Amino acid sequence: MTGWIWRAAMLGGLAFACDAQALTLTELWRVQGLEGPESAVFDPQTGAIYVSNTDGGATAKDGKGSISKISPDGKMLEPKWVSGLNSPKGLAIANGKLYASDIDRIDVIDIASGKVEAKLDAPGAKFLNDTTAAADGRVFLSDMATNTIWVVEGGKASAWLQSDDLLNPNGLLAQPGRIVVASWGKMEPDFSTKVPGHVKVVDLATKKVTDLGDPAPVGNLDGIEPDGKGGFIATDWVAGGVFSIAPDGKATKVLALPQGSADIGVVLDRGVLLVPLMKDNTLLAYRMQ
Repeated sequence: MTGWIWRAAMLGGLAFACDAQALTLTELWRVQGLEGPESAVFDPQTGAIYVSNTDGGATAKDGKGSISKISPDGKMLEPKWVSGLNSPKGLAIANGKLYASDIDRIDVIDIASGKVEAKLDAPGAKFLNDTTAAADGRVFLSDMATNTIWVVEGGKASAWLQSDDLLNPNGLLAQPGRIVVASWGKMEPDFSTKVPGHVKVVDLATKKVTDLGDPAPVGNLDGIEPDGKGGFIATDWVAGGVFSIAPDGKATKVLALPQGSADIGVVLDRGVLLVPLMKDNTLLAYRMQ
């Protein structure tokens, strides 16, 4: 493995781009042996990558879930840095705390000690999924099953917005004045969709939900992060793969991956994309160009 001075050679020769202007991703390293990894986030304060492990059923309250700690060059530091969770999914960092969605509660982990300092109930939530932190310290979470966005502020969780216009929200990204939403699409009880989702936007002030430009179906979207160029990067969990999303919402598939491509993380100042492969128990890292 290398450090953050990434090697130029491709591991396995893997690079994928659709045209000269599209985002190009080159694999840097991979960590295997995880346990249903759903989300990855890089902490610039500690220099560590945290990965949530669902380890079993997506709604199983069995205490088997955990958080792994990985070095920025792809070395496993602590497989179970935090253990005893249920099925943690989305991760976000705010004010020295790591927030993990966990079915119908939010686990608040003190990063300095690696201890769970609070478990915030979200009454009525059924499938808390992605997590994002706003600049003002508020933490937002998607409940994919109930078309709801939750917020954590003042040490409490509350339902912030419920709207069918969210199209079963999965990925969330807080930006100035808005939340960008990667929708799954109108979901059947078995998680299938007749029409896949696309990218939506919620105004933080008015809570109005709109399409991000082009409303054409893209996929069963999972994670969404900025690409550093005004657009976005998103994953499709069902079909697998990574999309480059233009500011006008137009999507271009730039990487084919297996089913289970989950909640991505980005390190923009280092040009790195982190992709958990939930069904393959693997975390992938890519150089973004």
